[in-house]
Amino acid sequence: MTKLTQETARDLPAALSPGYVPGDHGVGILHLGLGAFHRAHQAAYTDAALAAEGGDWRILGVSLRSTGIVDALAAQNGLFTLTERGDGPDRTRVIASIAETIAASRDTEAVRRAFERPEIRVVTLTVTEKAYGFDRAAMDIDPAHADVATDLKDPRNASGVLGLLTEGLRRRRDAGLAAPAILCCDNLPENGALLAAGVLGFARRVDPSLAEWIEREVSFPSSMVDRITPAATEETTARVRDQFGIDDAAAIECEAFTQWVIEEDFPQGRPNWEAGGALFVKDVAPYERMKLRMLNGAHSLIAYAGFLAGHVYVRDAMQDAALVRLVDRHMKAAALTVGHLPDIDLDTYRGELLARFANPSIAHQTFQIAMDGTQKLPQRIFAPAIEALESDADMAPFAFATAAWMCYCTGIAEDGTPYDLRDPREVEIRAAIGKTDKQDAKAICDALMSLPDFFPAALTNNATFKDACTTRLQVILTKGMAAAILQEAG
Repeated sequence: MTKLTQETARDLPAALSPGYVPGDHGVGILHLGLGAFHRAHQAAYTDAALAAEGGDWRILGVSLRSTGIVDALAAQNGLFTLTERGDGPDRTRVIASIAETIAASRDTEAVRRAFERPEIRVVTLTVTEKAYGFDRAAMDIDPAHADVATDLKDPRNASGVLGLLTEGLRRRRDAGLAAPAILCCDNLPENGALLAAGVLGFARRVDPSLAEWIEREVSFPSSMVDRITPAATEETTARVRDQFGIDDAAAIECEAFTQWVIEEDFPQGRPNWEAGGALFVKDVAPYERMKLRMLNGAHSLIAYAGFLAGHVYVRDAMQDAALVRLVDRHMKAAALTVGHLPDIDLDTYRGELLARFANPSIAHQTFQIAMDGTQKLPQRIFAPAIEALESDADMAPFAFATAAWMCYCTGIAEDGTPYDLRDPREVEIRAAIGKTDKQDAKAICDALMSLPDFFPAALTNNATFKDACTTRLQVILTKGMAAAILQEAG
């Protein structure tokens, strides 16, 4: 058995090996959020860029919470195997774009110092929305967010995302270094503008002159990312070990499909990400809407309805013919709210999504997708629901998805087994519906729609939408999710 390291990688077959010598290329990117998605997506695109064009664009990866992935990658000189799984043969290759790693929980100062490295020209992030501490409605920070509140008290020793970015930029300014481009790669609409608003909101509270410098010097391009990447399992590492004789503690799997649409705004340069298939555009927003509403919205429907119907994986849910009809219906309704995209046919895109969801090689848990619903539903479900109501289009798909989430919020499976919601507002949710009759759909619906700063008034004040949600929730509670899916699918 061969431990994957820089030395052993030299002896790998050409098809498996990186197309370049990693040590010949320096670091140019600082990345926050060293999870599986980053390694299957941005790290893979950067790997392709290095193989095609070279350059000092390797990645200094920061894990904000976990130490395990940092230790695993450090022992392997940053190398890991990425296996793309689809209808054809699996494709495995070694990714070498990660040069260094830091565990922020062990040494946050090392993360802050990383911003002072002059060779860092791009900062990328995949940390999930809940880690930032945004007030989306105000386009500002949320001072009550735990990390934001702590960092505002001691900004020079910040450890939260917005605090780290602000302190890192302060250090660059004070050192006379050029400002990097800061690229958000999380599933958020207009993520560049939102991240800029969060960093500026934090900076204005601690150093107004710094906020002025950031506003003048720092670019925050938006991006849209897409690649289904399940959490790695023991089977993932076993498959690489058995097939290639490689012991890789950081192995990951993903689907073959990948997409990255990026706003072109990198004053200090960037890798040739086009080599991996990235698309650079002037306006990312239409692509964000397409992905958030069609893919992610349908994913949320599958997560809640599928999980409650007993489907462990998305691929299992896509064997449920009635649920597939609802997924298809949902994407058709969402497509009507996307608008025209000159280089994408939305019917073709919908067909591709159905095939991707049904991919038998990808074990993506419905329960994993269900997490953080209060962070996801506003852009995935509520926004297109409002547009459907305004245009007198069919809003039933969005009402059913909302009702499925509401049933999920009860925290009790149909067999009586309790489960954690894995939502940052779980305490609020449980408190809101804690005193309701768990068979009273109207009471549950009213309680959840009363959560502050969640449901938009355009929905809570719309009797048609509320009634549609309540009616569907009552069917789910009374008959069970499987029967409710059948009834909804007709």
